[in-house]
Amino acid sequence: MTTSAPAATAALTGLYAEVQQFYARQAHRLDAVRAEEFAATFAQDGEFEHSPDSPPARGREAIAEEVRGFNERRFADDPVQRRHWFNMLDVRPQDDGSIQTEFYALVVITRPGQATPVIAPSCVVRDVLVREDGHLRTLRRKVTQDHLSF
Repeated sequence: MTTSAPAATAALTGLYAEVQQFYARQAHRLDAVRAEEFAATFAQDGEFEHSPDSPPARGREAIAEEVRGFNERRFADDPVQRRHWFNMLDVRPQDDGSIQTEFYALVVITRPGQATPVIAPSCVVRDVLVREDGHLRTLRRKVTQDHLSF
């Protein structure tokens, strides 16, 4: 028996909302540099490839270390508040139960005393999400910075 169009639309709408909420929580953890909490949003064997300056981090411990290390390398002498803005989210459930997503990300950087933020960089993010113990987790994330994709 096939799923009716309204039921399929409702299911996809619910999944879309769940994925958006997952990303909101994940971004809040990243922006606060709560590295272990951010890494916990990845599958046990998750992979995080976010910068051309860093090889992909594999596993939660390596992901947490990469987040901490990246922030220390880039911002140790430059106090900033970073905000990751995700938009234009495309959610595609797969037959194997995984979910492929693609979205745009802007990283907004604000410095003390400067009212005008800087957007650096603009990116495309491609994820594979899976469920572990009933919770969404990122299995694989690849971030491509727009200025490097020409």
